[in-house]
Amino acid sequence: MSTAARLRPDNFTLALASTVLLASLLPASGQFANALEKITNAVIVLLFFLHGSKLSRQAIWTGIKHWRLHLLVTVTTFLFFPLLGWLLQPMLNHLLPQELVLGVLFLCTLPATVQSAIALTALARGNVPAAVCSASGSTLMGIVFTPFLAGILLSSSAHIDITLDAFVKIAMQLLLPFAAGHLLRPWTEKTLQQLGSKIKIVDQGSILLVVYTAFSGAVIAGLWQQMPWTAMLGLFAVCALILACSMNWCIWSSRRLHFSTADEATVVFCGAQKSLVSGIPMAQVLFSAAMVGPMVLPVMLFHPMQLMVSAAVAARYGRKEGSPQI
Repeated sequence: MSTAARLRPDNFTLALASTVLLASLLPASGQFANALEKITNAVIVLLFFLHGSKLSRQAIWTGIKHWRLHLLVTVTTFLFFPLLGWLLQPMLNHLLPQELVLGVLFLCTLPATVQSAIALTALARGNVPAAVCSASGSTLMGIVFTPFLAGILLSSSAHIDITLDAFVKIAMQLLLPFAAGHLLRPWTEKTLQQLGSKIKIVDQGSILLVVYTAFSGAVIAGLWQQMPWTAMLGLFAVCALILACSMNWCIWSSRRLHFSTADEATVVFCGAQKSLVSGIPMAQVLFSAAMVGPMVLPVMLFHPMQLMVSAAVAARYGRKEGSPQI
């Protein structure tokens, strides 16, 4: 497959764009919006239950031996990214509306992806067991670290007030289903294997539903009237800059630690990505309905960008036996 083909948006990215368009033209309101919010909460619980069910004990014990790799991924996700966002904030204040500045900072606090990190690591011939352990661990740590870091980075905004109740709600909606799914894995594993790729429909469908719900509230609150096209171009440039900085940091630090090429690829795809799956549910808990749309807009742009760029990078890792020059 050519590089140009890998850089084309995938079906899920196109579905995301279509969902935002639908919410912009036909936003949910009134009783329908209230019912949709309840359905969305239930779907998110199911989504994280499935994430927990997919994580095997063997993958945990196999991957946990690479503690230096996991430490580097954790430092990248929850220290390098927030520090980068904080350093970029003076530039962001001149380039973007305040709502998008807060959204970019929120993006920097999110955990790593799970499915795409593992898939890209496999494509790059990286350390897949370590990727499973690291990416899943990042999701769990994000349930605690993301609200904490968001509270620090967004503390200057009068619109943001992250309370203890938000931590509890996130734990109940995300952590508890994840833990339950993992504990019940001996009984659910066979069913999940039988369903196979059909589970992907639940994963992606739930995210599309959450996106529609989030953007409906934002559109009704006047999101697009407040968001000029120049702001979207600026946001695209900011996301590209953050992605480039994070990937180069992962490569540089991996080589400084003398990691193998396989482990380096794992760090790149587990450390330099941000999770849309975790980000949108957390935003719904942490922020008001009117704020959710602009808060998740950066991660929605960052998500397809990281996938398209990472697919091309993973292919280069997969073709080279030595350390690739990226």
